[in-house]
Amino acid sequence: MNLRVPPSPQDADLQSPSRRELIKRGGLVVAFMWLGGAGRVWGLSDSERVDASHPAFAPNAFVRVGNDGSIQLVMPTVEMGQGSYTGQATLLAEELDVGLDQITVEHAPANRKLYANPLLGEQATGGSTTIRFCWTSLRNAGAAARSMLVAAAAQRWKVDDASQCTVARGVVTHAASNRTLRYAELADAAAKVPMPDKVTPKDPKDFQLIGKPLRRVDTPAKVDGTLPFGIDIRVPGMKVATVRASPTFGGKLASVDDTRARAIPGVLKVVKIDNAVAVIGEHFWAAKQGLEALDITWDRGANANFSTEQLFKDMAEASEHGKPILGREVGHVDNVKGKVVSATYQLPLLAHATMEPINTTVHVRPDSCEIWVGTQVPARCADVAAKVTGLPPESITVHNQYLGGGFGRRLFEDSVEQAVAIAKQVDFPVKIIWTREEDIAQDRYRPAYYDRISATLDDNGKPVAWTDRTTGASVLATFAPGAMGKNGLDGDLVECSAELPYAIPNMRVDWVRHDMPEGLAVGWWRGVGPTHNVFVVESFVDELAHAAGKDPVAYRRDMVSDNPRAKAVLELAAQKVGWGQGSLPPRHGRGVALAAPFGSYLCVVMDVEVSPQGVISMKRAVAAVDCGWVVNPNTVEAQIQGGLVFGWSAALYSGITLKNGAVEQRNFNDYRVLRLNETPEIEVHILPSTEKPGGIGETGTVMAMPALTNAIFAATGVRIRTLPIDRGALVQDQNALKAVLTATTTEESGHGDAIDMARRLA
Repeated sequence: MNLRVPPSPQDADLQSPSRRELIKRGGLVVAFMWLGGAGRVWGLSDSERVDASHPAFAPNAFVRVGNDGSIQLVMPTVEMGQGSYTGQATLLAEELDVGLDQITVEHAPANRKLYANPLLGEQATGGSTTIRFCWTSLRNAGAAARSMLVAAAAQRWKVDDASQCTVARGVVTHAASNRTLRYAELADAAAKVPMPDKVTPKDPKDFQLIGKPLRRVDTPAKVDGTLPFGIDIRVPGMKVATVRASPTFGGKLASVDDTRARAIPGVLKVVKIDNAVAVIGEHFWAAKQGLEALDITWDRGANANFSTEQLFKDMAEASEHGKPILGREVGHVDNVKGKVVSATYQLPLLAHATMEPINTTVHVRPDSCEIWVGTQVPARCADVAAKVTGLPPESITVHNQYLGGGFGRRLFEDSVEQAVAIAKQVDFPVKIIWTREEDIAQDRYRPAYYDRISATLDDNGKPVAWTDRTTGASVLATFAPGAMGKNGLDGDLVECSAELPYAIPNMRVDWVRHDMPEGLAVGWWRGVGPTHNVFVVESFVDELAHAAGKDPVAYRRDMVSDNPRAKAVLELAAQKVGWGQGSLPPRHGRGVALAAPFGSYLCVVMDVEVSPQGVISMKRAVAAVDCGWVVNPNTVEAQIQGGLVFGWSAALYSGITLKNGAVEQRNFNDYRVLRLNETPEIEVHILPSTEKPGGIGETGTVMAMPALTNAIFAATGVRIRTLPIDRGALVQDQNALKAVLTATTTEESGHGDAIDMARRLA
């Protein structure tokens, strides 16, 4: 497959507003919005039928076939490392009967009407929804285009039954007469074929691409550096800026003395907005030096004394006395007799820490605004630019780029709003780049959570009553308040806690809303609600197994006897890891976690060793997954692996803490990620399935934390209920730490974590 690199800003068509429009094909253009299996078709008005590339045949919003032999696929969701473009292209290529190498991939423009994800109600990429959304829509789009091209061939050959024609690699063949025509030769004629009212995608037995281990379409260009991300954009006449916002949440800019900054060579301008100041330079280094030279006075605002300790104190109070919103209730949890087990769990604020820091390039003119950015929500970026500039929506152009990581951070357009406000004050294009420190200090953080959970066990140790109360802020309330439930419920806050894979006769799950202080913005983080809920649920299930004196795998197997998909992944993972076969050495442990996030079923089993000094060594992880129809097993394996590493990083090292109203962490030195030498061997086993596709991009992250902490409990007997893990709590005794300090004082010894703990505890 060819990757269509966004046109150079020097190209005339990039400057044309027509790039924002989607479909043009003579006088007939139809966009597909396939919802459900019926394959209904909605048309576009004549005014919407414009596209700069002038394809000969553009039957729907996704497919463009030129009479030069080109085949373009417009991707409704974005690529940020999750293999999205490869998966989407595979679906379309399968139904078009072409090879991936024959296709050019193109970013979709900002257009809700054509590219809104019906599972999210927005033109957005997130929630592990891409394949779930595209499985029907893109296959139908490809099947419709194929049927029209074949019909055009049949008409030219005067073949009454088009089903007598076959297609391979974009060549239509009529075997009976030994005639062939390429799609390129049929494009003009196919444009005149009536749009079918309904199409039938391929029977899975005829799949040629779906289910095969295909290579990622974007890998070669990423390896050789030719694939541009947002931060790579170069626009003629462009200058570069970097920015600093108020360090305290809700704070504002009081005053700036820029005397020293203006004396630095290359500094061009100092721009002030309500809560931030930017320095624009000829290049980034000049801008950064200028920013460091500013003498800034901040109005620190009402949160000047706010801290993490205060946050969790307030959340505990709200959990106890706040008004709960019911998520789900089954049976009656009150007055159920048996042994009661209860626990409290606490999870921190989390930053996204994407590899590519926040950046946006903007050119504001009197009559237009162009934006180059990697975003998960292109239409929202256009909206906020129109708001800031006062220009009509049709004057805003968003050129979406490849994302160097998203994880939910780029679901929010706040940085674009800031960039447009800065660019509005100059008459040249400007690229705004946040430093890593600014990126971490001004993130939209995964909310902190405080959970109280309880279960009543019968005489056999099985839970017969279950209550789970989550306390935390709602992201949905600010992102899409209209999507909140009638009772005020944010469904994300109870996802994977309201619906368990286990059979429990009586349960009540609720949520107490506790918003963050003004200015402390929250956002979704890779895994959204299930990341938090599965950690709590699976940790607690492990606690129940221990309280009942049962093996953790056997305990779960007994509760999923009526859930065949959950049982299958549990048994496969246990078999592959060799669960119960032989004993483990001292301070070695094996942990398990089972869940069904995003429509997929996963089980992860981990082997860990915890040294007497509290150093955690992850030895092996085995994952079993049933995600329904698999489009590309390579992508499934890679996403499980990457998600696990992402989740382990959070469990071991990540946590945003607040002091005096500001974030304490600044860079990867104090907001660590897992290193290569710390990563265990990871096995991924995929169960064959004919169920509808489930999500996969975030599932590994969801499973990582409880599998790890349950293994740590098995190794040490220490139950982890607060993240990130306090490795000091895992120390066998003080003598173990003293021995490390006596033996060596260098981290090169491989005992860096132990040394750090020893020094803190000595």
